Amino acid sequence: MRTAVVFGVLLCCVAVSVIVGALVGAVPLGPGEVLGAIGGHGDPGTLAIVRDLRLPRVVGAALIGGALAVAGTLLQGLLRNPLADPYVTGTSAGASLGAVATIAIGATAPFVLPFGAFAGAILAVAVTWRLAALGGRTTVLTVLLGGVVLSSFAGALLTFLIVASDRVVPRLRAVIGWLLGGVSVLDSSELLVAGLVIGAGAVVAIALAPRLDAFAFGEETAATLGVDVDRTATVVLVTTAVLTAAAVALGGVIGFVGLVVPHALRPVVGALHRRLVPAAFLAGAATLVLADAGARSVLAPSELPVGVITGAVGGPFFLALLLREQRRMRV
Repeated sequence: MRTAVVFGVLLCCVAVSVIVGALVGAVPLGPGEVLGAIGGHGDPGTLAIVRDLRLPRVVGAALIGGALAVAGTLLQGLLRNPLADPYVTGTSAGASLGAVATIAIGATAPFVLPFGAFAGAILAVAVTWRLAALGGRTTVLTVLLGGVVLSSFAGALLTFLIVASDRVVPRLRAVIGWLLGGVSVLDSSELLVAGLVIGAGAVVAIALAPRLDAFAFGEETAATLGVDVDRTATVVLVTTAVLTAAAVALGGVIGFVGLVVPHALRPVVGALHRRLVPAAFLAGAATLVLADAGARSVLAPSELPVGVITGAVGGPFFLALLLREQRRMRV
């Protein structure tokens, strides 16, 4: 009963966030006008603003937030630590480097940017995991350190590409805005492709739920319960890379959604991943839609990158978690 109530509240939050996101913009519109436009009623100007401009952006933000929250849930379940998420483990940095590299080499086909982001995310996962295992034993600390090293190196390469590539310079403003995190949907086909990829990733994440629950007791216990530890870790990391790549291709680098959302939900829905994964998707979607609406309204008519909003909230949250983990380890 409690689970049904929680999911009902989350669905209501998503619906409210969509309406709020559609209300915010340079042209003031009332709730009645927005609801009417969503239903296909109203004057042509209002319909164009709501259905062609604002709703695609809101849907894009929802997909990005849901993907990052599910990716964070998977990483935290695999590593058994709430400090893990695609941003701090370097996956987002790798996806960004892959995407900007496709621009630098002059690739223009619509599918190339997401493919470059995916390749960069996969490579980042492989490098981080390899760095974390150099000492012979993979721990949360070594994964986080590997993520920091990779993020720094990817940042240096990104700066080099931005400065050195003649193909990146004409798009410099857009690229920098994208690297700071900004939802921008130029074509409905982007939403369709991203929705299919993220939907498939979420389905795989739900299917992985029983194995992730077994990881809560440690890798040795999971193995005795019949879980193929290495294969499960590989599938989780690849799924995380796919979700992160889709999010980065659609909205750039947006940090800390995958860190905050799963951690905030565990006291409410519990630690079982069959409930936590779909709850994280809904909560992540609502969170990023509202964050994007806030980014559009704080300095209106100018816009802040949504990554500034999520970073301002997530940075202190990450620090608080880190300090709590240190205190727990000392006890």
